[in-house]
Amino acid sequence: MSTIISDRLQVEDLARGATFFGTGGGGDPMEGIKALIDEVEQGKKISLIDVRDLGDDVFIASPYLMGSIAPTTDEKRQEISMASRLSKKSYDFKTMMANSVKELASYTGKKISAVVPSELGGASALTAIAAGSSLNMPVVDGDFSGRAVPEICQATPFLTDKLIYPTACVDEFGDVCIIKNAISAEVAERIGKSLSVALFSLTAQCDSLMSGKEAQDTIIPGTISRCLEVGEFIRKCREGQQNVVDSLAKEVGGWVLFKGTVSAKEPEDRDGYYWGTYNINGIDKFSGQTFKIWFKNENHVSWKNNKFFVSSPDLITVVDLETGEPITNTVLKVTDRVGVIGTKAKDIMRTSRGVAVLGPRHFGFDFDYRPIEEAVK
Repeated sequence: MSTIISDRLQVEDLARGATFFGTGGGGDPMEGIKALIDEVEQGKKISLIDVRDLGDDVFIASPYLMGSIAPTTDEKRQEISMASRLSKKSYDFKTMMANSVKELASYTGKKISAVVPSELGGASALTAIAAGSSLNMPVVDGDFSGRAVPEICQATPFLTDKLIYPTACVDEFGDVCIIKNAISAEVAERIGKSLSVALFSLTAQCDSLMSGKEAQDTIIPGTISRCLEVGEFIRKCREGQQNVVDSLAKEVGGWVLFKGTVSAKEPEDRDGYYWGTYNINGIDKFSGQTFKIWFKNENHVSWKNNKFFVSSPDLITVVDLETGEPITNTVLKVTDRVGVIGTKAKDIMRTSRGVAVLGPRHFGFDFDYRPIEEAVK
């Protein structure tokens, strides 16, 4: 049975849940809401279909946004403005992603019948869904990561040896590039990032063209409808004036890792990613304790009282302490009162191969991944 999204409340709930699983990354949820609301207001009913309902011989592909989620500085805005004068028109994220789907279909000569988000996140998942809707395509209820990730090698196509190339790249000015092949997913990542860095902005890419049969072996099912459920849960908890953070941790099968006030934040926009750390001083039962998070777009490594605690592939999500609203790293600021919730990653991301590309050693830290259920004991 498919899930239908047809009104503003559902869109907002979906964005909220997708932002929760975006673990601090996944883009600006307001961009995702804007893109999907536009489709709903045109009277469209967006269909999320079960991956098992795909025919074996149809083709699906995955559109996504590539680039740093760091806030744009005035200097970069000026450079973007100068670049835009060379172009007669520009595109929003939804149109960019839809165009990337069409460019991939044109280049390969394959008819793409459905799209699947590459990851979860307020912008990344919702704009992929909106792009599919704008092309009158259904969207598979699932994704390739079960969370947001900064690199394309940190997804199931790479982990299951599926060929992700060719890749169609489209920017906001209408420039189009095709990555015909690459020696590895890591190199494809560097090429794609280089395109976004050149524009001081995000680009839209579409890849992972595969048959319905291959998709059933690759897509993590049910993650989009789960985002919708979690977003609705947060809203209803807030409306019922419940203790949102504790209730939410229980709802997602996770743990409250910390509660406190953000005391410092040191961000950096580097190599097409948003890097940084922030510190949290504990309150209530965590009073006198400290928590630190390192992020690369998303939250990946944490320390409690200066000791390594929880890391990717498991999820570290920061939410507003009173409302439970998930907070992205782009808007998190000093003085914010927050709760930190940890949840288990999807099983495929916790395999030895998943840990190799998403665990702390992949990011340059000299310690091994420890499953969250062991860390919280």
